[in-house]
Amino acid sequence: MNFNNIRAIVTGGASGLGQGTVKKILAAGGKVCIVDIQDSGKAQADAYGDNAIFVKTDVSNEQQVNAAVDAAVDAFGGIDLAVNCAGIIGAARVLGRDGPMDGNFFHKVLQVNLLGTFLMTKAAANAMQNNEAGTDDERGVIVNTASVAAYEGQIGQAAYSATKAGVVGMTLPIARELARFGIRVMTIAPGIFWTPMMDGMKPEVQESLIAQVPFPKRLGQPDDFADLVKTITENIMLNGETIRLDGAIRMGPK
Repeated sequence: MNFNNIRAIVTGGASGLGQGTVKKILAAGGKVCIVDIQDSGKAQADAYGDNAIFVKTDVSNEQQVNAAVDAAVDAFGGIDLAVNCAGIIGAARVLGRDGPMDGNFFHKVLQVNLLGTFLMTKAAANAMQNNEAGTDDERGVIVNTASVAAYEGQIGQAAYSATKAGVVGMTLPIARELARFGIRVMTIAPGIFWTPMMDGMKPEVQESLIAQVPFPKRLGQPDDFADLVKTITENIMLNGETIRLDGAIRMGPK
């Protein structure tokens, strides 16, 4: 699928990896619906111009997700690409200093990271199946975001790692199911990336994280993630797989 002039919807599009993807899409002449719980997405969409809209959305709410997809379809005449970047870290030990982890905490992380990804995938695919078929009868691309924590979860990441492993786990079965509609499903598993949450960390903590990356010796940038989204969109043979984007890092226990 041609990345230029694409019609997209991006969850978590107001910051971090999602924001980097939004900018990449717009720079290529595309149109994008920014989906985020943060109100700052509205000002960003306004600043981007006519090719961007904002729909405030809690991705764990099915009705809100469906409404966001409907808004994107109404604005652009359809969607070709959906990128799921919305998520929360959710760091807590199973047996912490104040006692066992609250089940509601685990449930919240699951609702946003895993259910939210599924709800947007489902809603986007429902819209994409109505697209006119392109080369090789392709109608759409869905890119989800997991994490290297899906494979090497650290202490305190039980909830987070479980949700990201869930995203990895549902990639292939959904790709297989949607193949008959000409819709591809891929997942990116980023390593340590420079996102707004990094800004609050002490310099020595940031340096320690950078030291763990074999090469390149830096944290990933949102533009690195967006570049891979572009590659996935354009290479039709990429389907049903998770790609690690991590500089060869392998996380330790803590």
